[in-house]
Amino acid sequence: MSQAGQLLKGQSGLPVDNPTKSYWHRETSEKLIGHRTTKELPRSADVVIVGSGITGSFAAHFLKEKRPDLNIVMLEAREACWGATGRNGGHCQPAIYAAEAHIASFELRNFSYLKNLVEEFSIPCDWRSTSGVHAFYSASLFAVVRNEVRHLADEYPDLAANVAVVTKGDDDDGKGLSGTPSYLLEGERRELTLEGLRVPHAEGAVVQWNAASLWPYKLVAFVLERLLAANGGDGGGSFNLQTNTPATGLSTSSPPANLSSPGGSNSNNNSNSSSPIWTVHTPRGTVSAPKVLLATNGYTSHLLPSFSDLIVPTQGQVSALKPPEEPATPSDPPLDIGHTYYIMGEPDNAMERDDYLVQRPPPSAELIYGGGRRHAKGRGVGVWDDSAVDESVAWYLRGELGSVLDLSLHGKTGGKQTAKKQDLEPTYEWTGIMGYSRDGHPWVGPVPASLGGGGDDGGLYVCAGYTGHGMPNAVLSAKAAVDMMYDGEGAEIDLPPEYELTEERVAAARGVDEVVVVDAKGSLYADFGVAGGL
Repeated sequence: MSQAGQLLKGQSGLPVDNPTKSYWHRETSEKLIGHRTTKELPRSADVVIVGSGITGSFAAHFLKEKRPDLNIVMLEAREACWGATGRNGGHCQPAIYAAEAHIASFELRNFSYLKNLVEEFSIPCDWRSTSGVHAFYSASLFAVVRNEVRHLADEYPDLAANVAVVTKGDDDDGKGLSGTPSYLLEGERRELTLEGLRVPHAEGAVVQWNAASLWPYKLVAFVLERLLAANGGDGGGSFNLQTNTPATGLSTSSPPANLSSPGGSNSNNNSNSSSPIWTVHTPRGTVSAPKVLLATNGYTSHLLPSFSDLIVPTQGQVSALKPPEEPATPSDPPLDIGHTYYIMGEPDNAMERDDYLVQRPPPSAELIYGGGRRHAKGRGVGVWDDSAVDESVAWYLRGELGSVLDLSLHGKTGGKQTAKKQDLEPTYEWTGIMGYSRDGHPWVGPVPASLGGGGDDGGLYVCAGYTGHGMPNAVLSAKAAVDMMYDGEGAEIDLPPEYELTEERVAAARGVDEVVVVDAKGSLYADFGVAGGL
């Protein structure tokens, strides 16, 4: 594309206007398609949010909870929730054993918040709580994982209660980490074998009890529609969504002497009167505000070129596949794999595979399978264009699943069919852009002046860079960003310190290998291979 010649190494372009068709966009919100709350772009606001995915939508939600009087403008380059959240694998699962304990706890809180929210408001997003199976096809990788779970059981038993290790046969390490933990019911004990989990050829597996599949676009659409429905309420503020309005640039200036509040709310917004005013440029004009949040994930470096080596756009790919067998009669149930899956490692390369799988509910029962980046040119690192699928990856996703998972109708209940290679028929194949972080953690907080921001009280914030692991991180990360905006210095913020955007962290991140180098060695998300998937 013509933009590419103007970009720095690693920098993202704008979201393209002809992306591949995601499965999750097959049913869209009539209220959100083409939505512009006002015909003209507002000239000012209290807060501008760039991006309408899970981060941006929940940031607006938390802002309105904290300050109903705020005037918020949200800018989206394409349709609402048309980026990574609307293109991911449809799963939400915290990394219990594959992260530091405090990060695992944060992700578990994020998962619980979402689960409770869906239940409280009966959000029609097909949330299905299930267990997550992490199947390992490398003996060396599984050995490392077992040690990690053993350490978790020794040091953090409350977290370890969310995890079980499943081994071959009667292989037991004496610490309750075999395939039949004593606290399970008899039926659960029979199922908790590699065969019962449909991964008979794996070297071993880890099962996490907190996992879910969902329709991510519908979750975000509910949040955005609820924010729009609240306009005109008693809070005095507003929520203005402007789709098909790409943010093309940022500029800053000192506030006019007579400026009390750009959005019209006259209450204290925790901004110093000398703090800069940020102007977001779009093809339809500009909008100015004392606070701007970039919820732009893989596209962050387009507005902040200084992030080109910190958050690198990376293309992921997903396919919706028809199950290989039809039920014998229309009244018989379709294939039900019973879990969500991560599929990791190969016998000769521990870090080579990081695939992920969920299943749609009946009657379609489609298998949503993502991964295969090792077959993409350059593993997709540095790619910000999601207008086409990679045929090599598409071929892999169609043909690989049957070789690692027993897809027979009766596999779960004791069928003897074994996994085999077979081409599955796709109904949708699509790509999306992830934001891969140089140190593997999201970046949350005010942008330092050295990176193009205004420092701690400078009004420009980022919440991005999830490395393909956004669903169990984005919501509470967005809340932390909002708390940083309005709770003031010294407030207690619920956020792992590794996620905080600081000068010291930037320097440390730039002291390690670049994303493209680390990713070429295998999964960037964790040293021992829990997948970072779209």
